[in-house]
Amino acid sequence: MKVFVTGGNGFIGSRVVRQLHAQGHEVRCLLRLTSKTDRIDMVPFERHIGDVRDVDSLVAGMDGCDGVIHLASISSWDQIRSPIMRIVVIDGTRNVLEAATKAGGLRTVFVSTCAAINGTVQPEVMDETTAFALDPKTYIYAGAKHEAEQICAEFAAGGLPVITVNPCEVYGPEDEDLITSSYLLDALKDWPVMSLHGGTAVAHVEDVANGIILALQKGRGGERYILGGENLHVRQVMEKTLEAGGQGGKFILQLPNGVIKAVVKSLAALKLPTPVIPDIVDYGTLFWYVDSRKAQDELGYTYRSADETITDVVGWLRESGRF
Repeated sequence: MKVFVTGGNGFIGSRVVRQLHAQGHEVRCLLRLTSKTDRIDMVPFERHIGDVRDVDSLVAGMDGCDGVIHLASISSWDQIRSPIMRIVVIDGTRNVLEAATKAGGLRTVFVSTCAAINGTVQPEVMDETTAFALDPKTYIYAGAKHEAEQICAEFAAGGLPVITVNPCEVYGPEDEDLITSSYLLDALKDWPVMSLHGGTAVAHVEDVANGIILALQKGRGGERYILGGENLHVRQVMEKTLEAGGQGGKFILQLPNGVIKAVVKSLAALKLPTPVIPDIVDYGTLFWYVDSRKAQDELGYTYRSADETITDVVGWLRESGRF
């Protein structure tokens, strides 16, 4: 196939581009003039200058393509409360789907997030049928992705073969912006290590990238597929990180969630430095446990163990001199 990829120079997107090339597909990446492409420069790909905010540039980029993978999004915590969140995640997704429709009804994969499934106060495993019950004013990123998924459902009902995938928390080497590896790095550098009462599913970036491509190849239009991993309490993630970093036995401090939230949000209200970004606390004090059986059964999705994933990231953090 010839695949049009938005966000192909990002952490997950770069793995998608590399794997598409390794499988013999042609790749055309939507890029801006300022986009860094060092993570994909080792493979051949076609550059298309444009923006998800410009439908015409998207239609031109999809010309001659057989499918679309839409990864472009906001991943930086410092932009979560910015107006750009809605413009890129919600409006940008609508633009991509409109362009895919105009380009001939191309098969399109929208890369959402498990946060758009739901989060729970106590451990509870969720699947694709779980009702979203989070307050979008607090969980802005989750709310934006959930709204974008509703747009996907509208286009699917209109006949566009759009498939949604919901990756869980994605870890791997080359996380240059420290999107998720920052949590592991903090555990390796801090004393004591702080743990919240929450949990997440841990997946390797290579496995998630493979799942995204499988969704393009095998996914059913109008369906969503969770690309999950091993479900772990935050404390277990910290313990595995310390073991992988040769720091097993290091003291882990786990305060009640209410205390941590009150302290962090009080400091933020006083415009004082906080130990973590306030939005991280909101997400870190919930459980994001998920079941990937649908993706496993229908797509052939597989994921490696959390131990292997975390060891891989810690090795990269060490080799890159970050601890």
